[in-house]
Amino acid sequence: MSSVTACPLDCYDACEIVFESGRLKGLKNGYTQGFLCPHLNHFDKHQFIEKPRYNGKEISMQEALKILKEMIKESRSDEILHYRGSGNFALMQEVTDHFFASHGAALTEGTLCDGAGEAGIEEGRGSNKNMPITEVAKSDVVIFWGRNPHTTSSHILPLIKNKTVIVIDPVKTQIAKTADVHIQLKPHTDLFLAMLLSRFLHIENGCDEEFLEKYASEYEDYYELTQNIRIKAVLDQIDVSIGQLGDVLRLVKDKKVAIVCGVGIQKYSDGADVMRAIDAFAAMLGLFGKEGCGVSYLGSSRANIVSPFNKKSKKVSKVNTEFSDFKTVFIQGANPLSQMPNSTRVKESISKVKNIVYFGLYENETSEMANLIIPAKSFLYKDDIRTSYSHNKMSFMPKVAQSDIGISEYDLSAYLCREFGIELQSEEFYIKHFRNFAVQRIDGSWYVENREEIPYADGFDTKTKEFAFLEELDSKVDEEDGMYLITCKSPTSLNSQFNRSEHVYLHSSLGFGEGEVVTISSVDGSVSLRVKHNDDLREDCVLIYSGTKGVNNLTTKKHSLSAKSAIFQENKVEIKR
Repeated sequence: MSSVTACPLDCYDACEIVFESGRLKGLKNGYTQGFLCPHLNHFDKHQFIEKPRYNGKEISMQEALKILKEMIKESRSDEILHYRGSGNFALMQEVTDHFFASHGAALTEGTLCDGAGEAGIEEGRGSNKNMPITEVAKSDVVIFWGRNPHTTSSHILPLIKNKTVIVIDPVKTQIAKTADVHIQLKPHTDLFLAMLLSRFLHIENGCDEEFLEKYASEYEDYYELTQNIRIKAVLDQIDVSIGQLGDVLRLVKDKKVAIVCGVGIQKYSDGADVMRAIDAFAAMLGLFGKEGCGVSYLGSSRANIVSPFNKKSKKVSKVNTEFSDFKTVFIQGANPLSQMPNSTRVKESISKVKNIVYFGLYENETSEMANLIIPAKSFLYKDDIRTSYSHNKMSFMPKVAQSDIGISEYDLSAYLCREFGIELQSEEFYIKHFRNFAVQRIDGSWYVENREEIPYADGFDTKTKEFAFLEELDSKVDEEDGMYLITCKSPTSLNSQFNRSEHVYLHSSLGFGEGEVVTISSVDGSVSLRVKHNDDLREDCVLIYSGTKGVNNLTTKKHSLSAKSAIFQENKVEIKR
């Protein structure tokens, strides 16, 4: 007997799954064309936490819940922090927020991932409505801007067959090697490239003037802003030629163009402006509101869905949380000792917490420091429901098997709500609540209701209904000493889950030997790693995959200028033997 469910992991694809005889397979007629990523293909091989522990000793689940209750009782509500990650993307994960907010504890705000880029999108468009990734199939040209689909969204690959492909990326990725054009620009210079593309598009009369007059009438002012860029000097600085600009413009003019962006482009203090400038280039081309066109980033997965859970509480930043301000910290589905920037500071801060509770699936740096460890149930053994930031489908995740290991988020919250006199509806009530925001289409799939399949067809969601261009250029090309740090996703792990890398990747011309241990340092800290050569990198770049132990010793706790977002690639680094 087989059952259909969906992957809960925090990535673009949201794979649809058939669970049959204890094995996972891709749903053949599903959104992801019957294929699963390596994480799901080997899901049964991953080591899960099976038993609760308290101060290193295995205990029963009943004992673990009683200890958790006592930790909460002995702490004032303002001494409790709920730090929830987004590694498990399903909607019922938020039920724990309901208990902690209702109890008076603090929750977190901000993001370790995409917040700066989203802020830039919202500043320009008024909302973050994503071009559904399926629109790529209808395009003529696809621009992968800082996105590596073979690693982060492999299910897009069948959609780009026989299309013109342009790649803009400091790394010569697998897709870059077969692309029609690859611009291997210097990191943190995407803003200037995007503005120069808009400028030359205007000079060559390639703009969609009909669209601009109707939906982006201040484009002439933006063109004047782009004229503040000294063309030859800046092109030399960002390592791009006029010929490459011409190649891009020649390929995109009068074509259906989909710009598919990754999160690396906005991992800087001015990340919002970077994303806004890329959006501006799309606006100059008239790509919004048209079939097969647009900009794909990370859309709002919760758009048009009202949460039934209470989340009204004091909030602290997820980026630079001061854990030492709290007596009890409940960490759910997250590994802040690895994932948060400036790990040295995080470790020092969290070491001062009396009660550290880790609620999750896998062992990691955070579980090693926790006083109380409560294993969670995997998605196969509980009811849930999910949406995506890449498309508009709603996927149902029924319990497909039984397991005595762990406890679900709902059951844990139900226990705490009973013990502390907080009202909580049945699990079925909340599942039905979320389902009510979806409608079934002819193909049998469910989609979030009232989401635009082709967003911005009737204008933008700003006050003027027009696209809002950048009005000032505050950024400069970074010419300070040091090498650029790239912290992209690994093909074998997802953040700090699964098979994490243990290496630093460098161009062989730098003179460091394969396997040599080097120390990489920044103003915030250092890490020692073994070298692997990668001549697909620029010589001025250091690649350490996100999730590598110690990588965030190098990163800053500062926020982006817009939104409370981490800026993992802001610091430059140096390498020493």
